[in-house]
Amino acid sequence: MVREKEVQDSESQACEHDMLALRAKKQMPAEEDVARMCAAFKAIGEPSRMKILLALMEGEMCVYHITRAVEGLQSNVSHQLRLLKDAKIIRSRREGKNILYSIADEHIASIILMSKAHLHCGGEE
Repeated sequence: MVREKEVQDSESQACEHDMLALRAKKQMPAEEDVARMCAAFKAIGEPSRMKILLALMEGEMCVYHITRAVEGLQSNVSHQLRLLKDAKIIRSRREGKNILYSIADEHIASIILMSKAHLHCGGEE
């Protein structure tokens, strides 16, 4: 009798897992969309680029002020800005002689805010 109950529970769990797997497969984005998601995480996942994004969370800035905020070299910051711009994570606009940079996608800003909040969670379960 106990063995029969274990078999039924196992079959029920397998059926539930099959349903979950089918739902996960149905909700799975297309391969090219998964690749775009990974590219965005790769772009923001490098420390100097993350520092630039954290600085831009405060508002639009030119290269000079971003460089001061992240305590970096202007050539390195410019290179990272280009990579972030190519990934469509930031945008730029010209104002007089300056080029001003800002975060292009509020979803990225949300990810950054969630990452900062996660720092204060303690990471323990």
